[in-house]
Amino acid sequence: MPQVPQTLDALAVRTWCGLALEALGRAREEIDAINVYPVADGDTGTNLYLTVESATAAVEAVFAGHETVATAGAGRASAAAGRPTLADAVRAMAHGALIGARGNSGTILAQLLRGMALVLAAESGSAHTDAGGLRLALRQAADSAREAVAHPVEGTVLTVAAAAAEAAGGAEGDCGTVARAAYEGARAALVATPTQLPVLARAGVVDAGGRGLVAVLGALVETFTGESPRAGWALGEVHARVAVAAGPVTDAAVAAGERPAPGAADAGAGHADPGCADDRPDDGGPAFEVVYLLEAEDTAVARLRERLDRLGDSLVVVGGDGLWNVHVHVDDAGAAVEAGVEAGRPHRIRITHFGLGDAHTAGAAGLPPRERAQRAVVAVVPGEGLAGLYAEAGATTVLARPGEPPASGELVDAVRRAHAREVVLLPNDADLRHTAAAAAEQARTEGVRVALIPTRSAVQGIAALAVHEPGRRFDEDVVAMTSAAGATRYAEVAVAERQSWTMAGICQAGDVLGLIEGDVAVIGADIAATAEAVIDRMLAAGGEMVTLVLGDEAPDAIAARLESRVRETYLAVDTVVYRGGRQGALLLIGVE
Repeated sequence: MPQVPQTLDALAVRTWCGLALEALGRAREEIDAINVYPVADGDTGTNLYLTVESATAAVEAVFAGHETVATAGAGRASAAAGRPTLADAVRAMAHGALIGARGNSGTILAQLLRGMALVLAAESGSAHTDAGGLRLALRQAADSAREAVAHPVEGTVLTVAAAAAEAAGGAEGDCGTVARAAYEGARAALVATPTQLPVLARAGVVDAGGRGLVAVLGALVETFTGESPRAGWALGEVHARVAVAAGPVTDAAVAAGERPAPGAADAGAGHADPGCADDRPDDGGPAFEVVYLLEAEDTAVARLRERLDRLGDSLVVVGGDGLWNVHVHVDDAGAAVEAGVEAGRPHRIRITHFGLGDAHTAGAAGLPPRERAQRAVVAVVPGEGLAGLYAEAGATTVLARPGEPPASGELVDAVRRAHAREVVLLPNDADLRHTAAAAAEQARTEGVRVALIPTRSAVQGIAALAVHEPGRRFDEDVVAMTSAAGATRYAEVAVAERQSWTMAGICQAGDVLGLIEGDVAVIGADIAATAEAVIDRMLAAGGEMVTLVLGDEAPDAIAARLESRVRETYLAVDTVVYRGGRQGALLLIGVE
């Protein structure tokens, strides 16, 4: 048997995340299939998978960062730098889940992980925790998740999490013993969920979000024991156990108080994605799901909760320390977003209109389905200004904030929003190529023809959009866009955050860096002078057009100075300037 950790440390967190991602990958289709309440839109498993995918990526990034520091140094100090603390790992896990949370169940899972992190990171210098710490973390996770839901309902993932914490609290032994007790407690509670929600009993299924949590806890058992507790959880056996546990739902049982009547469950449970509203298929319910990340103070979020609770249902607000993930179902999506603007700074805003087949829109059955477009472009953009520019050109955009790249699920959502038979996908970042490839593959399984053009910068995407012609054959359009992007060299001007080795030598924090095709080519002290040096190097090989995209922090006069430089030095070379907004880099440069 391979060696397994006896305590919970950073490496165990990393292992747990990887195993949980694998477990949800195996169970994703099964969980999607049992997503029947209240909207049978079949994406709970997918949303949970994407949430854990984001958490896993954040943990891997922490390990990679420490390993890079260790490689750059030498001796005992660098070796220690290569080992993240438990606090480092759990904070990254919670943050990654928070910014990548998908749907209602994913949002609640993010809060479960944050609750654990609050306990496990309390002593920031600790390298590990024992069984007692794990018990406390599971308890805090369940409590935090329940507090985040405006109107908790039993028979949901909240019930399953509470049962796991209760079982873990009574377990004596090592971390493996505690994890197995939590898993068994969660599994027993999951089988009982149909006795608490009649709609589950009628369908003969367990709660979808709870099923996902059982998979995540099973991965925790495997982390500490090396043995997977998956045996006996085939979908058919789950249905059989549910039938025995639930029994028939009869009017007599409801009248006697043995089962809640349909509609008795309150809104806001975290059991099914994307909605968690009352069991009330007859009254339609809110038409929109609104989700966004929010930068705001605690006091503002308390007021926001009250306002959103009046606007709609299925309200879940998770997070803390200035960053929150907000999820609500409303009829007035604009009012929900405006409430976020009043509370702080919302971003990554996603508004989904529930489909005509959903219970939420039962009253809108007379409306015809929207016709699919023939072709669309989906692009990742680094700033609000470029998002507007791309949208004006007809593209569906995904905003990528500095340091927070979108997950594959966000790209899949954008492809769905584009509502087209054919989609051209522009990642506009070399680091997003694999993420975009995964999104393209997922979209293809849904019947969309997707072509991925490996653009590495937003300026390459601009060049591709400039030659996009929806009226010609798909293959011809993709070839033309790919050629235009490939013929565009790209660069950026940014400020160094720390001392580091580069292709141009050692830079210090605060130095101005000119990066060409991803490599540092110029190190300077002045933004405009560095930009001029970068443009000179790029135009040395020729060019017809220089594209400048200015970030919010770029000097006001820099555009005019660079335009003048190009006009006076390079004959027949045109310059075009765009405002990119908060895009991370001071300046993006493209040369076609």
